[in-house]
Amino acid sequence: MSTPILSGLAFIGSRRGAKGGAAFQAMNPALAQPLEPIFHTSSLAEVDTAAHLAAQAAPLLASFSGQKKAQLLRKVAQNIEATTAALAARAQLETALPEARCLGEIGRTMGQLKLFADLLEKGEWVDARIETAQPERKPAPKPDHRSMCRPLGPVAVFCASNFPFAYSVAGGDTAAALAAGCPVVVVAHTAHAGTAELMASLVVAAVQELGFPEGTFSMVMGDGRVVGQHLAKHPALRAIGFTGSRAGGKALMDTAAARPVPIPVYAEMSSVNPVILLEEALQSRGEAMVAGLFASCTLGVGQFCTQPGIILLVRSQAAQDFVEKLAASFRSASEGVMLTAGIYQNYQRELAARRQQAGVTVVQSAQASGSAGRVLPALLTVAAPTFLAQPALQAELFGPASLVVWCEDLAQLKQVVRSLEGSLTATLHGTAEEIAQHSELLAQLETLAGRVILNGYPTGVEVSHAIVHGGPYPSLSDGRTTSVGSNAIYRFTRLVCYQSFVDAALPAELQNANPLKITRLVNGQRSSEPVS
Repeated sequence: MSTPILSGLAFIGSRRGAKGGAAFQAMNPALAQPLEPIFHTSSLAEVDTAAHLAAQAAPLLASFSGQKKAQLLRKVAQNIEATTAALAARAQLETALPEARCLGEIGRTMGQLKLFADLLEKGEWVDARIETAQPERKPAPKPDHRSMCRPLGPVAVFCASNFPFAYSVAGGDTAAALAAGCPVVVVAHTAHAGTAELMASLVVAAVQELGFPEGTFSMVMGDGRVVGQHLAKHPALRAIGFTGSRAGGKALMDTAAARPVPIPVYAEMSSVNPVILLEEALQSRGEAMVAGLFASCTLGVGQFCTQPGIILLVRSQAAQDFVEKLAASFRSASEGVMLTAGIYQNYQRELAARRQQAGVTVVQSAQASGSAGRVLPALLTVAAPTFLAQPALQAELFGPASLVVWCEDLAQLKQVVRSLEGSLTATLHGTAEEIAQHSELLAQLETLAGRVILNGYPTGVEVSHAIVHGGPYPSLSDGRTTSVGSNAIYRFTRLVCYQSFVDAALPAELQNANPLKITRLVNGQRSSEPVS
C-alpha cells in the first residue's frame, strides 16, 4: 500500500480530527530540532466523539466470531509489513533509535498481532465451561449453566514513550483489546506523533477494508494529562491500558477509581529488576557475567522497563573482582541519546540526587560531550545498611544506571530482597549446586516478580503464550495479569454465565453441538465432543 502523508491530525473513527487545537511538534532528540508537520491536539469534543463511536461499535464487535476478529489483526499486520520502511524512517527521526532496533520492534508488533490472531482462530482461549442440568437432583434440581469470557467494552490505550511500535498504537494493549472484542481509543504519545499517525492510518485502513464498525478504532492526540484524563473519565470507557511512569499510571488509577462507576486500569509503571549473583557463579564465569550484565544494563541507553537497576552481591574477593571489572566497562562506555528531553532531564536530576546521598559512590566516564539529550552510563555502589535505611534508593532510575548493593552475608542479602518493591523480573545467577541450595531465595523472588530468570539477563521480552510481563505493584497496577503474550487478552474480558438458555441463544462456543470444535470443560472433564 502507498505510504500515507502526515497531516498532523487525529483519527476520530474513520474521520480526521480538526485543526485549531494546541499545536505541537515532535522533536529529533539527537539534534534537538523540531520535525514537520505541526500536530494538532484533539479537542475534548473530539475525544467524546471517539468514545461515543467506540460505545456504538462495542455490541457489534462483541458479536463477531474469532475468525472475523483474527482477519482484522492479520490485515493490520499486513499493512504494517507493506509500510515497514516508512515507519522505521519516521521512528528513527523521532526517537534516535537505530534502524535495527526499529525494524526489530516493527517485527515484534506484527508478531503480537499474529499471535492473537492464532489464539482467536483456535478459539479455546474463551475458557468455555458447561455444567448440564440435573433436574432430578435432590434436595434441589441443578440448572444448566455455561460460562465463557466476553469483552469488557471500549478500552483506552496510552502509548509508551520508549517503544514507538510494540507498546504504541498497534502494540500489545491494542492487539489484546481488539482480540477480546473491545473497541480501542488510542492516546498517541507526543514524542513520536508522526510514527503514531502513520500506524493509526494503517489500522483505520484495515477497519474500513474489512467493514468493521467505524468506532472499532480511534486515535486522539495531545497532552495525556488533559486529553488522556478526559478520556479516562468518559462513561463509555470500560478499561485502560497504560505503559509509562509510576506518576502517570497512579494518576490514571486515581481517576478511574473516582469515577461514578470505577473501571480497571492495567498500568505497567516502574521496575528495578534485581539481579543476584552468587559466589560460585562469580568464581566460575565472572568475566562472561560482566559482559552480559553490562550489555543488559546499557541496552537501548537503559530505557527498557526490564533494565537491571539493582545488583545484589555478598562481599568476597570474587565479588570485588567482578564489580571492579563491571565498573571498568562503565568507565569506558560511550554516551547515548535518550528518547526525549523529559526523560533526559529526569535521568540527570535523579542521578544528581543519588550523588548527593551519603554512602553512595558513582562510577562514570568523564568523557561526556555535554550535548543535550546525551548521557553516559553510570554504576552506583552502596552498602546494604544504607540501602535499607534510604528507601529512595530503590526507586527506578530510568536510564543506563545500575546500583550495586553490597551485602555482608546471605542473611543480609535476603533482608534486602524482602525490602524490595514489586518488579517485572528478578534474576539469580548461580551454579546448579547453588540453585539447589537456595530454594528459599528462589521462592522469595517468585513473590517479588512476574518473571524469574536463572543465569540470564532480564532485557529482551519474548512474546509468547507463556510469557508473563507483570508483577506486584508498582511494576503493574494489577500483579495478577501480564501486559505481553496471549494471556494479556484476559485483562479486557469478564466472565458471563448463561443459565437455562435455549441452545440457539447461546454463543457458538457453548452450544451443544460444539460447532467450533474447541475443547471445553464439560461437567468437570475436558472434552471436544458435542454435549448430548
